[in-house]
Parts: sequence; structure tokens; C-alpha cells
Amino acid sequence: MSRTNTRPISNMPTVLPSWRVPGAAAPMLTRRHALILGASALGLGMADAGAAHERDVAPPETLPLPMEPRLVPMDVEVPPGEIHVVPDRFELYWTLPGAQAWLYKIRVGREGLYESGRFYIGAKKEWPSWTPTPDMIAREPEKYEQHKDGMEGGLNNPLGARALYLFQEGRGDTFLRIHGTNDPATIGRAVSNGCAGLTNDHIRHLYDRVPMDSTVFLYPKTAADTYTQG
Repeated sequence: MSRTNTRPISNMPTVLPSWRVPGAAAPMLTRRHALILGASALGLGMADAGAAHERDVAPPETLPLPMEPRLVPMDVEVPPGEIHVVPDRFELYWTLPGAQAWLYKIRVGREGLYESGRFYIGAKKEWPSWTPTPDMIAREPEKYEQHKDGMEGGLNNPLGARALYLFQEGRGDTFLRIHGTNDPATIGRAVSNGCAGLTNDHIRHLYDRVPMDSTVFLYPKTAADTYTQG
């Protein structure tokens, strides 16, 4: 599927070796993006200074998350109109002019299923239908075989209220999504088949702000799957 109406984006030729994850493709990220994810809690200056540091790990049933999307200042200005997913912190940033961003808490792909890289929004759908991939059916036939012919959109659909479809140049649809979920208990956990998930209310909030062809960065995991509060 060809990409149309593409807005200019900066070239990203340099990948820092320390970002490479064995067995996973390294994203095309510049040293500028590395600095953003460097010091000061991944380079992001939170409105509350204490929120810029990792919290103690605790089981999800005993550690509440500050769930609501919030505007945060950034220590380093990046181009507006980009999505940055930081899996180790279970956070998604939608960048704005003036070194600000909307911050959302998310769930991410579990070990071995998360894919880092650079993508773009190739499709957007409200209350999307869903069909499990052949790999999903092969891994968990008892769970997904029954849905091999697809599921109509609705409250019980795994993609929730909205979905942003991630594409790559030369590859087309990657089958990775940023989508909703009606199970908020999974936010802050690595439990999905590779997609980034938000609550249904929060994906609506994000969906209305993100245009087609927006650039998306899924950063590599640098730590074991954990549950964090930020």
C-alpha cells in the first residue's frame, strides 16, 4: 500500500549501538532522539519533578496508576505531531509545539512480541473489526481459533473504541496497532500480542488529535517487563 499526502519528516540515519536489542530490529532514531530518552527520566521533564523517576515496582492490583492523560513539558524540543512509545515506562507521548506533549499511560506487547521501530499511521478506524493473525491462532488456538473469521466492532472487541494502524515504508500494514481496551487493569503491563493499548476514553482523546501519516516511534525495551508508576 503506497503512502500518500506524506508530510516532510527529518532523516534519521544514526542509530546508537546501545539501543540495539538482540533479535529485534533497531529503530531509525537520531542522536537527538537518544538524548530525549537519556538523562532526567528519559529526557522528559514532568510537571511534578518526582514523576520523572521510576517508582517502586508492585503488583498491579495494589499499585494505582495516575491514569488521566496530562500535558507535560519536555526537556528537549522535538518536532510536533509525533507519537513516541516508551515501553519500559508504559508511556505514550503525542508531541506538541513549544516542547510539550500529551502523556498517556498504556500497556505494551509482552516479551518476544513487542516490536520496536519507526512507523507511520496508515489507517484510522472507529469501533474497528478485528481478526486474530495466524501467529496468534498458532500460539493460543484455544483463545483465538473461535475468532478466525473475525469479530465485528463493539465493546467486547479487543481493539476497543478506536484504532491507529501502524505501517512501514516498503512493508505496508505491520498488523501493529495503537488501540483501545475495555480492561483498564492491563494498563501499565506487558500483556498484549505486540500492540500498544489505552483505555477506550484515552484512545478517543488521542485518536482525535492524530492525523493520517503521523510518524510513530516505538522505542526498544531496555529492561525486563515490569509494572511501573510514573
